[in-house]
Amino acid sequence: MTKKTIRDVELKGKRILLRAEFNVPMKDGVITNDSRIQAELSTIRYILEQGAGLVIMTHLGRPKGKPSPEFSVEPVAAHLSKLLGQPVQFIPYGDPRSIQQAAKKIKPGEVALLENVRFWEGEEKNDPDFSRLLASLGDIYVNDAFGAAHRAHGSTMGVGYYLPALAGFLMEKEMIALGSVVDAPKHPLVVVMGGSKVSDKMGVIENLAAKADYMLFGGAMANTLLAAQGKDMGASKIESDKLDIAREMMAAVAKGKCKLVFPVDLVVADAFAEDANHKVVDADKVPKDWMALDIGPATVAEWTEIFNQAATIIWNGPLGVYEMKAFAQGSSGVARAMAESGAMTVVGGGDAVAAAEQAGVGDRMAHLSTGGGASLELLEGKKLPGIQILAEKEEAYVHKVRKALLAANWKMYKTQEDARGFVNQLEKQLVSQLLPSAAAGTATPPLELLICAPFTALPGLKDALRSSRIQLGAQNMHPQAQGAYTGEISPLMLQDAGCTYVILGHSERRRIFDEKDAFINEKVLSALNFGLTPIFCFGETLEERKAGHTLKVCSAQLAAGLAGVSAEALAAMVLAYEPVWAIGTGVSAKAVDAQETIRVLRKWIAATYDESVARSVRILYGGSVKPENIVELMRQADIDGMLIGAASLDLDSFGRIIKGAYSVL
Repeated sequence: MTKKTIRDVELKGKRILLRAEFNVPMKDGVITNDSRIQAELSTIRYILEQGAGLVIMTHLGRPKGKPSPEFSVEPVAAHLSKLLGQPVQFIPYGDPRSIQQAAKKIKPGEVALLENVRFWEGEEKNDPDFSRLLASLGDIYVNDAFGAAHRAHGSTMGVGYYLPALAGFLMEKEMIALGSVVDAPKHPLVVVMGGSKVSDKMGVIENLAAKADYMLFGGAMANTLLAAQGKDMGASKIESDKLDIAREMMAAVAKGKCKLVFPVDLVVADAFAEDANHKVVDADKVPKDWMALDIGPATVAEWTEIFNQAATIIWNGPLGVYEMKAFAQGSSGVARAMAESGAMTVVGGGDAVAAAEQAGVGDRMAHLSTGGGASLELLEGKKLPGIQILAEKEEAYVHKVRKALLAANWKMYKTQEDARGFVNQLEKQLVSQLLPSAAAGTATPPLELLICAPFTALPGLKDALRSSRIQLGAQNMHPQAQGAYTGEISPLMLQDAGCTYVILGHSERRRIFDEKDAFINEKVLSALNFGLTPIFCFGETLEERKAGHTLKVCSAQLAAGLAGVSAEALAAMVLAYEPVWAIGTGVSAKAVDAQETIRVLRKWIAATYDESVARSVRILYGGSVKPENIVELMRQADIDGMLIGAASLDLDSFGRIIKGAYSVL
């Protein structure tokens, strides 16, 4: 991402003007769904933690440029106050001077929310006078409202002409996720297009068809495309005046590499109603006076085969009337197939996101974009005013200063023979295929490889890796050098077995064997004393994450596990953030979320030790690391490598992970 974010500038002592997306549903003045407010909290808290004051602006509904009490955001201010646990001043609609005076009173650490910006006529007109008024309320402008980024309005674009303009965390997340699949997608790329009108998405179809390997059509737009092919669609909703345009589009796309795929069967009904009579028919056999309201099971099965070949999937628009249970099976089936495919799946648009969440797989998608019109225009290849106005970074990519580490954790797998055979094959491929720049002789690979094997395999691996660049590590140890500890392995024994690293505090040791922070801390201190490099693991459970306690739990584990560790020793250690809910589940933390957690924990290290330690210590991510997500994870500035479980047991998967990491460095 080439745009500057709030991480890139000093915020302390400044007053930040934040454009948020608080266009939340309300009934009788009560917020019925606060997910958009919840999503903004990380940006808000970061700004306040930096010692800045904050003035937030947002829109709500369509008040048409004049004050309308039913669209007031005053209830949002009250709700945000509860979420933050501190007062949020509400700045009402009024004359410019009173608004400016109220904003200037906001001190570092304080928050205010401006009344609905669409109460002012100048907002949607992008009037310069209104933009200057907004700019007078802060020192730095931050846009975190991706859903409104396609609007050239005063609060999304105009204000950026008068203040330094930065991206917030939500804006950054959208730009990274959508930008990566549009600009440099992994192939095969599969695009799934749904929704009601072909005409609304013609630009998106043409732009993505030039990049995609497959484009699949569902929803009412598929009805129009099938009708354009001469199929009788009965009483189905179609754009009858767009059939010629649809034929031209399909003919143009057919000249390229992209294969167009249409439903082979449909769920049809005799009325547009939940309780209507319905049945499954072939796509070319829609009965007279019946209408197609969903794709059928044969279509879902055919598409599933395509998804299983995909590296990247983009989904925009529902594939049926998913709001009605009888016609939601197509969208749900496709959503589940995407989630299970292993492909990087990006879902754009509110209805498709709602369909994915309704199917129970929203948290298994790589990215859910609720931008609606903004995501559509970005997928179409258009430049969004609210993004274009943001300042560019001086450099598009900043190389990591810490050497990357890929650590395989074999757990209780592989006999001595299996282990030796694996590393021998890996070593052969390592020079000739995986790290070709090292084959010439003197080049040093920009990453370090480590195998943490079962105790029984360590002596054999010591010999097998004697002249290798691959390091050897253990998965646990007892803190004592020797003693009556039946079944335990000491640090002296690990040294003798050729180990240079040892994993300590792994979540499985904490959970299954009930290892406490104090005992893990003994191990850390002992490993350091015997010249072993600890890989200290920490992470939260799903319940702790849902409760918003990720940073609290992780920092507490770090504080207890690192007690007595000097700054110099910590700088040479390795930390591994492994969210417990992502270990062995196949569900990985989203790259930007893992990055954000690790970034904040570096700040904790800087505050507890010092900045130099925070810059030096390597922090890995662990939790369902796969070839499909390695590149995006390794692109994150604060993630220095991976602690890899299941995928490190397979030579092909581990090799692809190494190649993926190497390609980023």
